[in-house]
Amino acid sequence: MKTDFNAANTIRRPVSGAQAPPLVREEPIRSTSATQIVLPPTAIVYCQGNFAKIDGKTANGLVRHSEAYRILSVIDSDHDGEDSGLVLDGTVNHIPVFSSLDAAVAHEAEIPNAFIYGMAPSTGRLSSTDRDVVLDAISLGMNIVSGLHEYLSDDPEIASFAAERKVTIRDIRKPKPSKDMRLFDGSIAGVKALRIAVLGTDCAIGKRTTATVLARALNARGIKTVLVGTGQTGLMQGAKYGVAMDAVPPQFCCGELEGAIVDASEAEQPDVILIEGQGALSHPAFCTSAFILRGSQPDAVILQHAPKRAHRCDFPNMPMPKPASEIALIETFADTKVIGVTLNHEGMSEAEITDTIAAQSQILGLPVTDVLSRPASHLIAMVVAAYPGLHQSTPVAAI
Repeated sequence: MKTDFNAANTIRRPVSGAQAPPLVREEPIRSTSATQIVLPPTAIVYCQGNFAKIDGKTANGLVRHSEAYRILSVIDSDHDGEDSGLVLDGTVNHIPVFSSLDAAVAHEAEIPNAFIYGMAPSTGRLSSTDRDVVLDAISLGMNIVSGLHEYLSDDPEIASFAAERKVTIRDIRKPKPSKDMRLFDGSIAGVKALRIAVLGTDCAIGKRTTATVLARALNARGIKTVLVGTGQTGLMQGAKYGVAMDAVPPQFCCGELEGAIVDASEAEQPDVILIEGQGALSHPAFCTSAFILRGSQPDAVILQHAPKRAHRCDFPNMPMPKPASEIALIETFADTKVIGVTLNHEGMSEAEITDTIAAQSQILGLPVTDVLSRPASHLIAMVVAAYPGLHQSTPVAAI
């Protein structure tokens, strides 16, 4: 880890290929004498029957944070007429929820630029009902953004109709050809920035949210930080560096992630690089955490845990692990250390959150906080306590 940090301004290297942030289409430009500000494309997020639930994590994440798109509304008839921020976090965000695509479009003065499929079902595939809605969006001239394992750009009917209507299909998880993929070569050792991976005890538990909040908070303190995305939602939100790890052949997973981190380091010269976690190292259904630990070789790990979650997502016969066992596994598997624990407070009262923070901190001997219900300063303190040499200066924009 470096202790003499600098804040050099360098050129960003964007994610390439199907995962690249979208080009702006037919958006107004506000001009000043010094610069031009181009607004990101507008988008409606489809999350029928799943908003504020585990399988709606893509929509949940986009409502909380999005740099690549201006989120106008969410589609979920279960919450028709409600404010999505109130539904999700109890705070008004003025992004309404509608019962249908027609209702969402009717609310806008112009047809939105994009239709985002905001669900992450375990099957990774499109249902017949959802297919009809996607086709309806294409008929309206909306570009399609999908994070499914099923590539809509390879679907003959959808692709043909999109071509006819002259709209684009952005398959976030569609990898580049294997001939263009990168093998791990050890160049990660030359990265000077402090690398922190945000891992968890399960999938869909809040790792990306914690990483996003931490990146914002560190940058606000003048600690230049880059977040490297590893999943479809992070890339949809606008992560400029990263790769959808679960869509890459295992042989190239470590190398592709290493390459994204090296690119971020060379282009940005950050103090800290945060790596978004996926799945859980102990989860037998997923191997992504292992690749993240190998490819990023993090100096430290922050562990996300949901104390009231009884079993793993989609696996009712698989009990959740304890944080202590996950920490032991991580620190045995990789040359790293867990510097703190963050909570997902699903199903918890305010009193339970307070008691759990105190109890887990005592049991684990580590700082513990809840990212969404406690001040971001607690998260900053967790990092600075482990690395007091981090220099704080002028606040910088999140990357």
